[in-house]
Amino acid sequence: RAIGYDVRAKLLRVELDDGRAIEYAGVSQELWRRFANHATPWSFYRDQIEEEFHGKRAAATVTSKSRPAELDALFAAAPASKEGEDSN
Repeated sequence: RAIGYDVRAKLLRVELDDGRAIEYAGVSQELWRRFANHATPWSFYRDQIEEEFHGKRAAATVTSKSRPAELDALFAAAPASKEGEDSN
């Protein structure tokens, strides 16, 4: 779950836990600031963003759930050095 904002484009991006990403155009910088600093951002999102703006599905980014497998695959290919050996 993450949020981001493009000041020039006035574009708010919300990435949900399930991997979906939604972009909202025309979001003011003031609304973004209030959202990013709100004590209960999910409630603010539901009341002020989701109900007031038309969201457009966007390409999702890699979720943190898939990253460990990717890292395991990456580092599994590298030979493990034994303690006391110089890796140079």
